[in-house]
Order: sequence, then C-alpha cells, then structure tokens
Amino acid sequence: MDWTTAFWLVAPGLATGLGGLGLLLVRSPRDRVLDTLLGVTGGIMSAAAVFSLFVPALEQGTVAEVVAGFLVGAAVLAAFDAYIPHVHARFSERDHTREHRRATLMLSALTIHNLPEGLAVGVAFAAGGTELGVPIAVAIGLQNIPEGFASAAPLLAAKASAWTAVGFAAATGLVEPPAALLGYAVAESATSLLPAALAFAGGAMVYVVVDELLPESRERGNEREATGGFVVGFAVMMLLDNALG
Repeated sequence: MDWTTAFWLVAPGLATGLGGLGLLLVRSPRDRVLDTLLGVTGGIMSAAAVFSLFVPALEQGTVAEVVAGFLVGAAVLAAFDAYIPHVHARFSERDHTREHRRATLMLSALTIHNLPEGLAVGVAFAAGGTELGVPIAVAIGLQNIPEGFASAAPLLAAKASAWTAVGFAAATGLVEPPAALLGYAVAESATSLLPAALAFAGGAMVYVVVDELLPESRERGNEREATGGFVVGFAVMMLLDNALG
C-alpha cells in the first residue's frame, strides 16, 4: 500500500470533524437545514452505491455474485440494527437530562452507519485502485461533512458546549479508517471475492439510507427539503463519478 492509498483510506472518516466545526459558526441550525443535509447525505450515498460499487461489481463478476453480496450486506446491517443498542432519531426527545445517554446511543448508531462507508472505500481501492477508490473516497468524505454537522447539532440544543459537539462529530467518523483498512486488506487477500465485496458494501450503504437517513429527514415534516437535498446529493455524486472515475 502506498502513501496515497493510505491517505484516501483515512481521510473520509476525518471529514465528520469538519462538519462539526460548522457548529462554531451556526449555533442554532434550523430543522429545515438539518433535514436538507440528511437528504444530501442520502443522495450521495445512494449514487455512490450505484455508480461506484454496483456497476464495477457487475463489470467484474456475475449477477448472482453481486445480488448475493448485496443481500448479505443489507442483512448484516439489519442484524447490527436489531442487536446493537442505539437510537435512530437524532432530533426527537430533546430532554436535557437524558442527553448523555442519548449521545452514547447516537454514537453507537453512527458507528453502525459509518462502518459500511469505511468498508466501501477500502474495497473500492482494492478492486480498482485510485480510479475506482478516489471517487468513492471523495463521495464519502463529502457526505460526512453534512453528516457530522447534523449529527452533533442536537447537542447544542441540549446545552452542550460547542466544542463538545465538535468532538462528538469527529468521534462519529473514527470507525471509518479502521473499517477501510480492514476492507482493503480482506479484498486484497481474496481477489475472487471482489465483486461480492463491492456489492456487500453497497448493500450495507443502501440499508443505511433507507432505514435511517430517509425516514429521519422526513420525521419533522420537511419532506420537500429532504427530497430536494437527496436529488442534489445524487446529482453531485454522478458528476464526481464522471469527473474522477
């Protein structure tokens, strides 16, 4: 592994901290803004799964391998969702006395969320080098910025300090670099599994979008804003994939 690859495996997970820094400037983001950002995140993740994971998987493997990888990836995330204590709704129950408990459970949820993103980056570099890996690393990094901002914003409403919120945002992405390195190592050592591995990462990401991001972005009645954000995010990822791929 060269230094360029190592950088791209680690960098996307650090981008959540950049999003958290935005809370130093915007102390009370409106609900519409947060829901729009969740929509953007969902759009980028969906497009990344389609163009940077499923399409290369189908080019390198059989339909059966890709479908199997997709189903297993979604099933693994469903198992995490069922058996690991966490909360989905970031913006409900703003009870200050329960905020520390909720922050812990929220961090657990975001760890589940970010695990497949890290795996996706690692597998993409193993499968196609920088040509395939850089676009998805950039996509994951871009969507992590609004994700970090949106995930930490409720802490400000619960009277946490701005720097506590920034630290929380940064912490949510810490699982991604180890997951990326793991995905890269496993895919490098078992090249015959690359198509299924790409589809596995894509299935896990799709599960997160459908199970978590889309419902949460519509929870407070801002469906149009969330949908607009999704469309913009999807379009941005299509442009990036064409420009960098």
